[in-house]
Amino acid sequence: MNETLLSAALSASARDWYVHPLRPGGKGSALHGERACPKTGECADGHRKWEQRATTDPDRIRQAWAAGAFNVGIATGPSGLVVVDLDVPKDKEGKGSSDAPDGATSFAALCERAGQPIPLTYTVRTPSGGLHLYYAVSPDVRLFNTARTVAPNVDTRAWGGNIVAAGSITPQGAYEVINGAPVAELPAWLLSRLQTPAAPTRTPAPLLIPGQATRRAEVALERETAAVRGTSEGGRNNRLLAGARAMGRFVAWGEIDRDVVEEAFQAAGEVAGLSSGECRTTIQSALDWSIRTCRPREVA
Repeated sequence: MNETLLSAALSASARDWYVHPLRPGGKGSALHGERACPKTGECADGHRKWEQRATTDPDRIRQAWAAGAFNVGIATGPSGLVVVDLDVPKDKEGKGSSDAPDGATSFAALCERAGQPIPLTYTVRTPSGGLHLYYAVSPDVRLFNTARTVAPNVDTRAWGGNIVAAGSITPQGAYEVINGAPVAELPAWLLSRLQTPAAPTRTPAPLLIPGQATRRAEVALERETAAVRGTSEGGRNNRLLAGARAMGRFVAWGEIDRDVVEEAFQAAGEVAGLSSGECRTTIQSALDWSIRTCRPREVA
């Protein structure tokens, strides 16, 4: 396993993509966070985030992956990448039962409205059946992450973003290359859509280590999931819906990863006695609505 994952990390770095270790079998960073920072080595002059510590140095990569079977994360910003993440709704995974369009369908419709073909490029299939489309941007272009603002179930990862590299393995399966073509340039029409005019009065979203969150988002998540766990039969689904809606704004503001919120509410809902499928459907719907309708952080 270590050799396979080391090979995946070295293959990514050979493309000049900056990699960092993710937790074995997971998607969160295996590097220490600010609160656990030893203030030594790379962090001797102050804590360096995972995005700053990602590397293309083969020796550093071999040293890191010698310590464990780490999955491979790619820091998209330093790598000059924008990765379009086409999700599959959780209640649709492997069943095709959801009425919500998956990310691939939404992206195809977006391309059609722009009068452009789907831009073919290096593509990775995720364990859930989603797709990661890799595009290159020039060094003078600085884009940031988006969460379902481009189209339903379509996210993008750029500066501040992490993407799980091909060859990584989770309990659900492996990330696999399905189109090994060279990485295409980000089409001009999509670049234009992703560019946001400068807004100096806006508070920038914090750069988070994957799997971590701002303190207020952590407190809110604990409060809301505790309320779900403590709700008796008859009001459980409504409480789950309300709790997930309350957390959607923190996801939209970049203060906590959507995966972290979904997993926490999934566990809380099942503890309260809701079925796994009912939890997934409610959480997905609530977060989609909240992210789509929340106000900007500076006026909230």
